[in-house]
Amino acid sequence: MSGPTDPLSSTAGASDSDGNTNPNTTSSYIDYAALTTPTFSAPAHANRLVLSTNLPSDPPPLDLSVPLSRLLFDAQEIDSHLDTLTTASALPLVSHAALHRDASQRLLEQVEEQVRGLTESYERLERDIRSRYGNAETVRLAAERMLDTLRLGRGVQRCVNLGRQVEGLMGEVEGRGGGEGRKGIGGGGGGAAADCRALVPVAHALLGLRGLFAATGKGEEGEGLGRVAVCNTLRAEIVGPAERMAVDRAKQVVGGFSMTLATFEPTLLIQALQNYLHTALTSSVAALARALATLPTLDRTLLEISARCQNIVALESLLSTIKPPHHPLLTSTSSLKPTTDQSQQQHQPNETLLDPLLRHLDTSSLPSYFWRSMAGQLSSRVQDILARGGVSARTLRTNRDRVRDGLRECVDRGTRIPSGSVGNLLAKGSSSNSGGGAGAGKVGNWEREAAVMVGAAVGPLMQR
Repeated sequence: MSGPTDPLSSTAGASDSDGNTNPNTTSSYIDYAALTTPTFSAPAHANRLVLSTNLPSDPPPLDLSVPLSRLLFDAQEIDSHLDTLTTASALPLVSHAALHRDASQRLLEQVEEQVRGLTESYERLERDIRSRYGNAETVRLAAERMLDTLRLGRGVQRCVNLGRQVEGLMGEVEGRGGGEGRKGIGGGGGGAAADCRALVPVAHALLGLRGLFAATGKGEEGEGLGRVAVCNTLRAEIVGPAERMAVDRAKQVVGGFSMTLATFEPTLLIQALQNYLHTALTSSVAALARALATLPTLDRTLLEISARCQNIVALESLLSTIKPPHHPLLTSTSSLKPTTDQSQQQHQPNETLLDPLLRHLDTSSLPSYFWRSMAGQLSSRVQDILARGGVSARTLRTNRDRVRDGLRECVDRGTRIPSGSVGNLLAKGSSSNSGGGAGAGKVGNWEREAAVMVGAAVGPLMQR
């Protein structure tokens, strides 16, 4: 059975291979090739129809009835041709559709059968997986709990071992302490050394226990130890008393050692004096920076700074007159090792409480340290004022001579000992140590410190 004829074929109605004309086809005068070409243009086709019935020289109006009739006839021809083709090809189309429907039905049945098989397999696999997952989850939970139990058991074991170690070591320390107490004073040095050596493993064991009790995070070694009664009892009855006893014994050893130390280093005194100097320096720098920003308060601020420097000068003079406390080994050391060189004895300075402080601050005098430290911090403050600009910067540049004179006078006034009986006493002590000064009550010559202060404050003002 032959297929339907192409309705857009220009050879409709042609003879077949045997020379017989197909009765299902009709001849057509429509040029289907021109109508179906990709370059077809409706305006161009309409123009051709109009020009085929009208000449360019014809007077208006144009005769459009013939082209419109031609288009109407063409549409009717195409419609009748489609009806003819549909009628002639209905049986092949129905047969073709039935063939495809049967094939689709068979394909659908096969697919549904495969889907049913996959669904059954999935359900069976789901049942197996669910049962196995339940068993696996039970095993995982049991293994996790066993691991937690094992970790907790190891932590408890280590805690108990360290507790036994601390208990044994503290027993040794107590035994040595009691034995040394019965021996008397004659074996005091050896007992202290033995206590020092015995306290080292005790301290390591106590630190291990403290770290174990502190490691209470998730997955750490000390997790859950707080819920174990043995560990709580160990911590309360053994670790706590052992820590207190070890600290007390260590304090005794350190106290005894410091009493027999040959070098005098007043740490607490140096820290207190350094804190005092730092406080005075910080407050002076802050006050001077505010005064440079607001010049009407400069004179009062310089008076306060000079008063602080006078206190520092008085403190230096006071410390230079105080000798270190009596040390039991200093006399024995000097008597055991006499110095035969007379010049070495003459050049050896007399140690005072001022010398350790000067060595710690790495300076020659406290006022010099005060002024130079303040100058080191003042330059950046002046640059900040100039960087901000405004009235403060212009006023500061205009009055730089006043600032220079004020700073020189502040340094000169700050290096003078306050008047009075105490001031005279300190001035005598200071003059005896430093070799006198320029003027009554003035300690030393501080022109260099004044120049440093002036350079730090006025130097940035000279730059453009």
